Amino acid sequence: MVLYCFILNAGEPRKFDPKFTGPVHSRRCTDVICCVIFIVVILGYIALGVVAWVHGDPRKVIYPTDSYGQFCGQGDTPNKNKTILFYFNILKCASPVVIINLQCPTTQLCVSKCPDRFATYSDVQASYRYRPDQWNYFRQFCRPGFNNPRKSAAQVLRDEDCPSMIVPSRPFLKRCFPDFSTKNGVLTVANQTTFKDGRGKTRNVTDLREAANGINIVLDARSVGMKIFEDYAISWYWILIGLFIAMLLSLLFLVLLRFTAGVLFWIFIFGVIGIIGYGIWHCYWEYDHLKGIPGSDLTVYDIGFQTDFKVYLQLRQTWLAFMIILCGVEVIIILMLIFLRNRIRIAIALLEEGSRAIGYIMSTLFYPIVTFLLIAICISYWAVTAVFLATSGEPIYKIMANQTLCKYANLTCDPETFNTTNVTKLCPGAQCTFAFYGGESLYHKYIFIFQLANAFVFLWLVNFAIALGQCTLAGAFASYYWAYRKPADIPLWPLFSSFGRAIRYHTGSLAFGALIIAIVQLIRVILEYLDHKLKGTQNSFTRFLLGCLKCCFWLLEKFLKFVNRNAYIMIAIYGKNFCTSAKDAFYLLMRNVVRVAVLDKVTDFLLFLGKILVAGGVGVLAFFFFTHRIPVFSQEVPMLNYYWVPLLTVIIGSYLVAHGFFSVYAMCVDTLFLCFCEDLERNDGSTAKPYFMSASLHRILGKKKLSPKKSVES
Repeated sequence: MVLYCFILNAGEPRKFDPKFTGPVHSRRCTDVICCVIFIVVILGYIALGVVAWVHGDPRKVIYPTDSYGQFCGQGDTPNKNKTILFYFNILKCASPVVIINLQCPTTQLCVSKCPDRFATYSDVQASYRYRPDQWNYFRQFCRPGFNNPRKSAAQVLRDEDCPSMIVPSRPFLKRCFPDFSTKNGVLTVANQTTFKDGRGKTRNVTDLREAANGINIVLDARSVGMKIFEDYAISWYWILIGLFIAMLLSLLFLVLLRFTAGVLFWIFIFGVIGIIGYGIWHCYWEYDHLKGIPGSDLTVYDIGFQTDFKVYLQLRQTWLAFMIILCGVEVIIILMLIFLRNRIRIAIALLEEGSRAIGYIMSTLFYPIVTFLLIAICISYWAVTAVFLATSGEPIYKIMANQTLCKYANLTCDPETFNTTNVTKLCPGAQCTFAFYGGESLYHKYIFIFQLANAFVFLWLVNFAIALGQCTLAGAFASYYWAYRKPADIPLWPLFSSFGRAIRYHTGSLAFGALIIAIVQLIRVILEYLDHKLKGTQNSFTRFLLGCLKCCFWLLEKFLKFVNRNAYIMIAIYGKNFCTSAKDAFYLLMRNVVRVAVLDKVTDFLLFLGKILVAGGVGVLAFFFFTHRIPVFSQEVPMLNYYWVPLLTVIIGSYLVAHGFFSVYAMCVDTLFLCFCEDLERNDGSTAKPYFMSASLHRILGKKKLSPKKSVES
């Protein structure tokens, strides 16, 4: 599609326009067809959400479903206070995945709490006359309304009125799982290694392992998750303070760039080197401090996976690996600074010009909030629609028979009419139980297609929101550059004017560019899905082909984002359609490829160092705070299970905050650079064709002495 744009618009180079004086204000709508398609797709997306809302039921995700298709814990039902799902015979469940997917071939019942003891129906039946309390406890795990302990055990188990046994369990994902624990290296349940299965056999607790394979790992993960949640609950206030400090630092740096861009960025560079240097020293100190401590010389392979991450910090190998990684990063940064020192000086000068532009249009610093809100709306709508689509099915019931030779087993059935059929006579003990959610209607057959459409439109809308932000910022900064007398000729409210122009005239062009990116991203998602499905295959050629395709489409996405970004700048300046703007931007950059490689990418590198310094500085402060190393605040620090939980949150959050502010700066530099290249090609500094660039920018990137060009015929 992009190649078609370039072929369609290829031809003679763009000629000089003597009447050009800056961004075009008298515009017309561009890419109208794509705009109409985009609006129709949005209306269809809204309709899809409405249909999903009508047919979907999120309660199917929130609440477990018993064998009768009723939700556990749903209000105004008999299960209101029964929020947990209980399995009659968990030994029939082959794996926890089957359990969670509600496909375990055993009766499932809603209960108010999980069993806390071992018991069998046979034992309870034998003692119910003189121990009625045991029967009253056991029958809460039987079918509702069943209260006939005189019924023979064989008939009860055949009809599945009650479970043959109950074992001590605990709820997880609102389902009862055996309460596994390890005692002296032996797997136990409630400190017992054996139990009666209610069918005359004494079985080992390890027999439950197959049915609950991996449950211990999941439960340990839940324990870690609960501790992390507790840490967030008691440290959220300090996390917000850390993010607020990151915001202040980012704003402070951007404001100071207007006056001391060079000094600040050299501070950025040496600050990052210093932070990494401190990290190297700290890793060496920890490595040397652990010398001689028993167990510290073990390897990560020796101890295996541990949910308590503090164990890894007690190994010398861990700190040695950290130190080697940081040393490698330090060497790479220093070498880059040595070989690119002259280019860095040039980039800093361009950043000073960008800082002046932002100084005159300060409102641009807060535009990322608009983009964030738009993307948040897209994500929320996509997630809600996906949930409603996933829960659009009707309850499907299937015949569950105890006899493996029953020809009706696994066939669909109607629970209301099941008892009137002859299935129970031909297959004694057969039941019509809930299996899963689905349907045979046209809507239900195309649920997967609707989910795919939901994902595609979501990608399209997200990329459109990003494109709108880039075009809006480009228009605002272009109005600064093409103002002959700065700041007198800068139009009033340049950001709002640029946003209005982008929405009114160029929605189609922005949607066109976003559509191209969304298609590539959807293909990448499909490739990742195929790679995940074929991960276990032994076909090396298939894995190699998928790897090549994933790499190619990743590179294609990066290239298209680069082309689109500069195309949006040209759209903001000239108001032309997407294909023409993409072609003009691409050829303009190719004619200035050296400047692009040196200035644009070095600028990106410096801005990245700025983000790292903000995140690293706040991260170091948070590290000293949460590890009680700041005496003034030692009494204010909350007691945490894992201090790295708020620490990583602060570091990642600080980086994202800095990225939001610095992305505006990056867009400013890219816009000014593209405008500068246009200025050099269109003008020669003469009275008839004066440069729009500032004198300082011309001294930095242009020739030291102006030499008038020959007139270019239009």
